Amino acid sequence: MRTALVGTRIDVAAIAADVASPTNGALSLFVGTVRDSNDGRPVDGIEYNAYAPMAEREMAAIAREAADRFGSEHIVIEHRTGYLALGEASVAIAVAHPRRANAMDATRWIIEALKQRVPIWKLEHYTDGTRQWVVHWQGHGGVQGQGHGGVQGAGNDGDEGREGAAHA
Repeated sequence: MRTALVGTRIDVAAIAADVASPTNGALSLFVGTVRDSNDGRPVDGIEYNAYAPMAEREMAAIAREAADRFGSEHIVIEHRTGYLALGEASVAIAVAHPRRANAMDATRWIIEALKQRVPIWKLEHYTDGTRQWVVHWQGHGGVQGQGHGGVQGAGNDGDEGREGAAHA
């Protein structure tokens, strides 16, 4: 089991290799990428920021909870920080398990938990030159952008393809 905030490109093949084992019959991999639009606005990149000490603790706690809940220690979670261009991976989650349902269910549960619990924020860079903070993290106090100098709260919309949605 491994979790990390990383400032360099996520190596998806390495993450998959980290969870591979002959005891597992399934490997579920989720990779969230920066897309070219959000809510109808064209995007040319995203900058991710995190409160690293808390984010790292919470990511580790989520991995442990997923291991207990879904019965596998074969879990890797990485989330990028810094500026990401279109198409770059912002988050990757790999879970291996003897059974496919548990691997897939764990992967989905982890991305939703990341989006709700980990203090990671994204600054969307729009093609018109403007930028806007978007917060999905609800944290332990339900923070959804109030009083953060123009932060727009978004909550958990269930759209796991919205990477870079902060967690996520």
